[in-house]
Amino acid sequence: MTDGRRFEVDGDWERLPDGLRHADVAAVDVDAADRVYLFTRFDGQVIVYERDGTFVRSWGKGLFTTPHGLTVGPDGGVYCVDAGDHTVRKFTPEGEQLMTLGTTGTASDTGFVSGRPVHVHSVEGVRYAGGPFNRPTNLAVAPDGDLYVTDGYGNSRVHRFTASGDLIGSWGEPGTGPGRFHLPHCLDIAADGRVFVGDRENDRIQIFTPDGEFIEEWTDVRRPCDLTIAPDGSVFVVELWRPAGKRSFVHGEALEDQPARLTVLDRHGDVVERWGDSTTDRTAVGNFIAPHGVALDSHGDLYVAEVTYSFAIRPGWVAPSSGRHQLQKFLRVGAGEDTLARRHV
Repeated sequence: MTDGRRFEVDGDWERLPDGLRHADVAAVDVDAADRVYLFTRFDGQVIVYERDGTFVRSWGKGLFTTPHGLTVGPDGGVYCVDAGDHTVRKFTPEGEQLMTLGTTGTASDTGFVSGRPVHVHSVEGVRYAGGPFNRPTNLAVAPDGDLYVTDGYGNSRVHRFTASGDLIGSWGEPGTGPGRFHLPHCLDIAADGRVFVGDRENDRIQIFTPDGEFIEEWTDVRRPCDLTIAPDGSVFVVELWRPAGKRSFVHGEALEDQPARLTVLDRHGDVVERWGDSTTDRTAVGNFIAPHGVALDSHGDLYVAEVTYSFAIRPGWVAPSSGRHQLQKFLRVGAGEDTLARRHV
């Protein structure tokens, strides 16, 4: 990035204590005190840090099947979305379980069968929309306290619940038209209640009313994995790598490599800034391999979580030496914090 950009990277922010490990950070969020919560895989657990990277606690090891999304609510409750267990569970910040949405180990009926040959992505196996949940992906808390959940890998819906867990309604069907999804992977709720959904394999963000009425779509993104809405209405989106030869439901085969990146959009969906997007240097600090989660703290600093092992090391797309590329902190320029080894991105 050029001079005048708003962020600098601190790629070595996390100080993982002895005895803890992870090979992926599936999700990241911050609480009201700017403590940082990671939802990790290999080992699967929640790890909590202070804003400066000091370890606070960890919990949940052995509890989760496929850690996927994590959201800290306004009340401090920690919502953990387990795609493999078909549940969303709410915990205290210390790890005491408070509520479960969905039935543990039981998927809803969508006609989905894994392992079938696919043309684009395994979500082709979703034959029809179903109830909660079949491999859910993420959760957002609305200003009025309602809970919205994207149900994506084995379903094609968004579900809305009350704060106490009662289902209000759902919307979405498989497909590429307005209000249809191919892997609703992430979401956030604007201050006015609009629901922004990252429709990952359709390469777009769809925007809805709180009741699920389609408003518009933003298409200058590719494979949006996670998004967060800033207080000024701008939207930060992390976008997943699509290697050459892989396909999109709406754009067809990628004739060239489409590397991972982070995009900042204004409230109208226009690109403000973008970084990463490197085919030749994707493993460098400040660039991305497999960004999967993004969070913004009260100071304007960004955290980006990556599933480097699951997405890129395991299939042999990057070397095992890239395994430390799992979490990066991007500091807002001019925020008044002294940090060593900063690099402009």
